[in-house]
Amino acid sequence: MAKDYVVGIDIGGQSCKLGVVDARGEVLAQSVIKANASTDAQVIVNELAAGVKELIVKSGKQGQIRGIGVGAPNGNYYTGSIAFAPNLPWAAHGEIHFAQMLSKACGDIPVSLTNDANAAAVGEMTYGVAKGMKHFIMITLGTGVGSGIVIDGKVLYGSDGFAGELGHTRAVRHNGRLCNCGRSGCLEAYCSAIGVARTAREWLEATEEPSLLRDVQEITSKDVFEAAVQGDALAKRVFDFTGRILGESLADFVHFSAPEAIVLFGGLARAKEFLYEPTLKALNDNVLPLWRGKVKLLFSQLKESDAAILGASALAWEL
Repeated sequence: MAKDYVVGIDIGGQSCKLGVVDARGEVLAQSVIKANASTDAQVIVNELAAGVKELIVKSGKQGQIRGIGVGAPNGNYYTGSIAFAPNLPWAAHGEIHFAQMLSKACGDIPVSLTNDANAAAVGEMTYGVAKGMKHFIMITLGTGVGSGIVIDGKVLYGSDGFAGELGHTRAVRHNGRLCNCGRSGCLEAYCSAIGVARTAREWLEATEEPSLLRDVQEITSKDVFEAAVQGDALAKRVFDFTGRILGESLADFVHFSAPEAIVLFGGLARAKEFLYEPTLKALNDNVLPLWRGKVKLLFSQLKESDAAILGASALAWEL
């Protein structure tokens, strides 16, 4: 029987998304498993394996699954392990040989794993706006800032599988914000969803300027976006500021890999109407003349509800 289908699993701190996918990038069946607070990795693996088996039956593709692709924080493509992932209680304090464990629990279906940003890059190259591109950088703007670097049609993994932590390059060198990684001034501290909300809160505390955000108890990036949509001046400036810092960092990234395009992906990328212009301007203002106006700034075209699953599933076609 031909094995013309794959499974994609996106592992997050709050939930895990699973789906059965065909070669055209159609998600035939999907489900969401809420995060389990267990610190026992085997418990998590068993729960995911049960979900995978249920989805395969639901999609009617028993015996036709080629492999399983997994995108996860701190996932290592070389070893198939997840190591020291602070938002995953079961993988926060050591190395978990996740791919091997999940393959066994799923009846020896092959499993390929990488970090979530690299999975997004593979997904975009397989199904999305980067299809046909051999040189691009994927930037994921979510709770954190991740990146997947594609050179000559291949994801850059480095010597140990962890290359491409662009979110933890220093965007602000003096008196920068403390990042969750322990360093200060990281791009993630400013251009993630958490960073956007923090900028808004800091500015509200520093000024008496009227803003719709003053009535919000716990400000999130979604609140900032919704205020900007309603014309809130402070919220718009937050995105201008975020875009400027992002664009300046993107200029540095262009200098080392000369990509054809930079693709923005993730929840914060939904605010593209406010992020695009300031980011592109800062990119071109700070890049060397060699690349000025040449590098395209694109937004993911993957269907939002399916994007994480598609990104992970793309890994399985290589198995």
